[in-house]
Amino acid sequence: MDAPATSAATLPIGAPTAESPNGTTSTLLDALRAAVGPERLRTDPDVTAAYSRDMMPLAPSGRPLAVVFPESTAEVVAVVRACAAAGVPIVPRGAGSGLTGAANAVDGGVTVVMTRMNRILEIDEGNRLAVVQPGVVNLDFRTEVESRGLFYAPDPSSYDWCTIGGNLNTNAGGLCCVKYGVTTDAVLGLEVVLASGEVLRTGRRTVKGVAGYDLTKLIVGSEGTLGIITEATLALRPRPAAPCTMVAAFPDTESAGAAVSAAIRAGLVPSLLEIMDATCIRAVEAYTGSSILGEGETPVAILLGQSDAGPVVARREMDELERVCAEAGSTFQYVTDDLAEGRLLLQARRLVLTSLEVLGTWLTDDVSVPRTEMSRLIHACAEIAADVDLTIGVVGHAGDGNMHPTIVYDAADPGQVARAADAFGRILDAGRALGGTVTGEHGVGRIKQDFLANEAGPVAMDVHRAIKRALDPQDLFNPGSMFAR
Repeated sequence: MDAPATSAATLPIGAPTAESPNGTTSTLLDALRAAVGPERLRTDPDVTAAYSRDMMPLAPSGRPLAVVFPESTAEVVAVVRACAAAGVPIVPRGAGSGLTGAANAVDGGVTVVMTRMNRILEIDEGNRLAVVQPGVVNLDFRTEVESRGLFYAPDPSSYDWCTIGGNLNTNAGGLCCVKYGVTTDAVLGLEVVLASGEVLRTGRRTVKGVAGYDLTKLIVGSEGTLGIITEATLALRPRPAAPCTMVAAFPDTESAGAAVSAAIRAGLVPSLLEIMDATCIRAVEAYTGSSILGEGETPVAILLGQSDAGPVVARREMDELERVCAEAGSTFQYVTDDLAEGRLLLQARRLVLTSLEVLGTWLTDDVSVPRTEMSRLIHACAEIAADVDLTIGVVGHAGDGNMHPTIVYDAADPGQVARAADAFGRILDAGRALGGTVTGEHGVGRIKQDFLANEAGPVAMDVHRAIKRALDPQDLFNPGSMFAR
């Protein structure tokens, strides 16, 4: 295994900047105005500031020269060509729900906000696929296809406001990854505007297809560094049955981890399997004013599982998961077929970040470890929290080992900001040391470049740079995200 990154010292500081443009600012603005119309070109400082960063508080950001809001692929092409002629960088952006700074602006660059390209262009029920523009909100899309008896699986925690384009750029995951995978597993093809202004179409509409390199998977998760996605063809599934839900409480994280491992060995494939530590449980209970599991001592960990395999099979799977949890040492376990009860339990999981925000500014990490190492990661986070004297709550997708330790600090206190940055990096180091990876679903962005380099190694990073140079020789698209050129 490569040596872990030296964490806090490598966190980036300072705003990314663009090189001096090869043309005048007024010429570029005139070209952008011609591309999208005057009403969809904004240079007002208050507007450009509003689109300068995403939800990662420690990632550096700049102030864009302009923000544009295209409504068609042709307009995106015109914007790209105008910026290429001026030598000005472009940062594509969705709703801004990202957690790595991947959508953060570059000083003097142009931020291309894709939220107006928000049409569902086609839903093909016979082939179980849909064609959408990148600005479609994840929940709106899920709701529309469910009305037709279909299902789109990726469901990031911000699914009620994040966009499909943002999900594609970061290869977002969500609560259902354990059964359905991440965003790339639902993508059949893409339409992408390249740095040359050409429009690339990747993938296919068929169930199978292996002609040529898999350019679709190359683009998904590339954080807007290789092109701007303007259309996606997405695979749909039959709408699953109403879920059966199980919750179990544990006196220690080792027992919870043992239950997850036993469930995997038993061949269980829940549609959701989440974990919350005691810090997150107490935060949610304080926020809601009620106990998640009723009266009694707060458990050290809670596992929450669901199965959507149909009434009979789902109940059988959750009963088996309940048995596994009891054998692993759970102090309380409960299975319910009641939809309202299941939603209430799941809502507790979705409220974790909101609840922690009451305590201060939150900084969410994203690290995946082998499922057998989850309890050791949670213990490592507790040790780091004690060392830096900050609150760290751990919540995550137990079914696939993707954990989200969340650091709470006072953003007005420079000392706490520095300790939070230190803790963020040390958590990534701890995950790597356990055989994990520095990101499971949030991406690299402008906050984890050095950690990626340490994990991937020099040969892999040379390949990354070669691909970037081949597709974007001017370093036009989102320079500084993921890795330095």
